[in-house]
Amino acid sequence: MTAVAVVGGSLAGLRTAEQLRASGHTGPITVYGEELHPPYNRPPLSKEVLADAQRATSAEMLDRLAFRRRSSTADVDFRLGTRVESADLSARTITLASGAVETWDGLVAATGLRPRRLRVEGPTQGRHILRTIDHCLTLRADLDRPRDVVVVGAGFIGCETACTLLKLGHRVTVVEPTGAPMNRVLGPALAEAVQAHHEDAGIRFVIGPGVTRFTGDQRVTGVQLDTGERLLADIVVESVGSVCNTEWLGGIAALDLSDGILTDNDLRVTGTDDVVAVGDIARFPNPLFDDVPRRVEHWNIPTETAKRAAATLVAGLQGRPPALPPFAPVPAFWSDQLDLRFQSFGSPGLADTVETVEGDLGDLTGGVLTRYTRDGRLVGSVAVNLSAARQRELRDEFVVMAPVG
Repeated sequence: MTAVAVVGGSLAGLRTAEQLRASGHTGPITVYGEELHPPYNRPPLSKEVLADAQRATSAEMLDRLAFRRRSSTADVDFRLGTRVESADLSARTITLASGAVETWDGLVAATGLRPRRLRVEGPTQGRHILRTIDHCLTLRADLDRPRDVVVVGAGFIGCETACTLLKLGHRVTVVEPTGAPMNRVLGPALAEAVQAHHEDAGIRFVIGPGVTRFTGDQRVTGVQLDTGERLLADIVVESVGSVCNTEWLGGIAALDLSDGILTDNDLRVTGTDDVVAVGDIARFPNPLFDDVPRRVEHWNIPTETAKRAAATLVAGLQGRPPALPPFAPVPAFWSDQLDLRFQSFGSPGLADTVETVEGDLGDLTGGVLTRYTRDGRLVGSVAVNLSAARQRELRDEFVVMAPVG
């Protein structure tokens, strides 16, 4: 029987295992996950889990956050706490950190991302990242009293974390060298409106300067900026982007790993016949927009890519072409920050024109809709505090769009 190895034990790996069964694969499936925990829901970590007044333990968190296994995957072998060091595509093997060599007939790359760290001098104690349950527990343990916190990076995770910490009673400063919060997605007008809203609530933003070093001996006491200003900091949260976990595929000449893993529209890894990629690391063309391959780090993408990749891989293992329509998923994400709920559809960052068509940017709580177009064609929308019914209408606008070309 043909065996499939899924490298990556988070949501993308779990959904791929489910979809392999749904697509008719009856052979062995082994999921290798470096993290010790079973697949769980990550978005709550920067919000309700970090703010948990009951201070739940890791086991209690998992009880709430872990995804329930479907009966179809009861026979899937999940090997948690197992790191894959390398792969040999010719021999169809992977080598584990233990030195063990495992064989496969089909391979799924689902290793996702890890947080990028600032490469500056200074103490390491008091510096945090936030992507896993263990990261959340470590940060929460440091929040034993009101603290001066500096969040470096004003992307969505950085802003969510800053808002949560403010509500917990901490003094929060956000440092972002590139512009107003979340500006690469939201565009300058909406980003500046969000900054003003968050500043009114008590968050300080330092826009423009970069971090040159952390001050202190054993533990952080401040953040030195390239302007010469020093910010007080008992705690620093680094939210400065992500790194693709593709090192285990390094050295394979056929692969393009310049930004994640390059695939075709069916999620088949370029240069291979029996390897697919899913989730955050898959760089694929989406004909809803154009033919340029891009990675998409949105909540729905692990599930969407798992469906297509599983169908592609099973067809290949059965010796037939996938024969599927163009893969054109609608990227979607949401974010809760203070009294604002953001919901986005499409890819706003591709726009050449941004227009707020509903509401007033001076009153985000009252509801705002911003549309993003490129060459006159809708590529994205961001709703702030709009109803669920209105959000469904916005999503449906993309669902019915014909692929470009």
